[in-house]
Amino acid sequence: MGLQSWKGCTLGEIGFLENSGVARRLKQEDCTRYPSAISRREFLKSAGLAGVGALLESGGLSPQNPPLTGARVKRIDVHHHILPPPYMLRARDRVLAISDRDHFRLLNWTPAGAIEEMDKTGIATAITSLGLPGVWFGGARAARTLARTCNEYAAKMVGDCPGRFGFFAAVPLPDQEGSLWEAEYALDVLKADGIGLVSSYDNKWPGDVSFAPVFEELNRRKAVVFIHPAVPGCCDHLMPGIPASTIEFLFDTTRAITSLLVNGTFSRFPDIRFIFCHAGGTMPVLAARTAAFVQRHKEIADRLPKGAAFELRKLYYDVANSTNPSSMGALMNLVPTSQMLFGSDFPYVPAAVTADGLDHFGLSSADLQAISRENATLLFPRLKGRD
Repeated sequence: MGLQSWKGCTLGEIGFLENSGVARRLKQEDCTRYPSAISRREFLKSAGLAGVGALLESGGLSPQNPPLTGARVKRIDVHHHILPPPYMLRARDRVLAISDRDHFRLLNWTPAGAIEEMDKTGIATAITSLGLPGVWFGGARAARTLARTCNEYAAKMVGDCPGRFGFFAAVPLPDQEGSLWEAEYALDVLKADGIGLVSSYDNKWPGDVSFAPVFEELNRRKAVVFIHPAVPGCCDHLMPGIPASTIEFLFDTTRAITSLLVNGTFSRFPDIRFIFCHAGGTMPVLAARTAAFVQRHKEIADRLPKGAAFELRKLYYDVANSTNPSSMGALMNLVPTSQMLFGSDFPYVPAAVTADGLDHFGLSSADLQAISRENATLLFPRLKGRD
């Protein structure tokens, strides 16, 4: 597991890390010594000129700045991205092309930096997931290798920093066999907290019938499934000067929810606990319109014996980048606060953006505690009692 498992993947530079003894230096009591997600050229330069020691120390936390403890460290962050070195070696250009955010934070991501950010905003635990574009690019074989590599990296973070991290395991959903194998390994061996998917794959949305075997297995396991928005090929660069993440992320989340709804995935697999990002995209605004559409079409309505509204209200929604009157107002009209979870979207967005917005939104102390922490402990019981 961890760095030792990088051997055999197609990312040749990882062999340097393994053979040079990095794995031996990643001790459980030191959560600060992970290699930075630098560019390939910077990686090779650092490895050749500065040595592995300098590379590892570059992202470390100072001993004079220990993690915060006590009342401020309470939140559970279910929308927290990681950008492991092997992932950035493979996907760096895609990661940067998708985001219009501060690329410095993305290029310099480390577990140590993540913990520092968490401590600033009272995040006790972050359930991590890969940043976009996920693992599905370059073919099924490459996706399987990248998913395994990144899942083992995430599991090592969990082991090396007890209580601070969990993770949603990446699987290559269009590759059903590969996804079933990886889900089994991640949940049974790596002890992942759930499975992380994106909202569309090659202009197919998750309710597509071809994806049913994976959802059937995840339902059997009563798994938590976190679905992050993607940029579908149909709708990339529709408006000059407007990044897809500004609008299309929200609409693709809505497409994913609609796909799972009208194809009956939510009703056929009721034991999956789904989490959707950014207050559900535009679905809270379109929920009544969607329910009316379902009602008009008997073949769809028959797949939803409890109705569209029931299925939408049982989902979970994180509030990353959504703690504003329009987004929160729409979401709170769709679901009770019991279905809302804290998410930061770090490192794409500073964690304080959502944390401060939520703290000053005017919620009752009970609702604030529920969204910030308590609702997540019902999904992830292992985190109960951890501060």
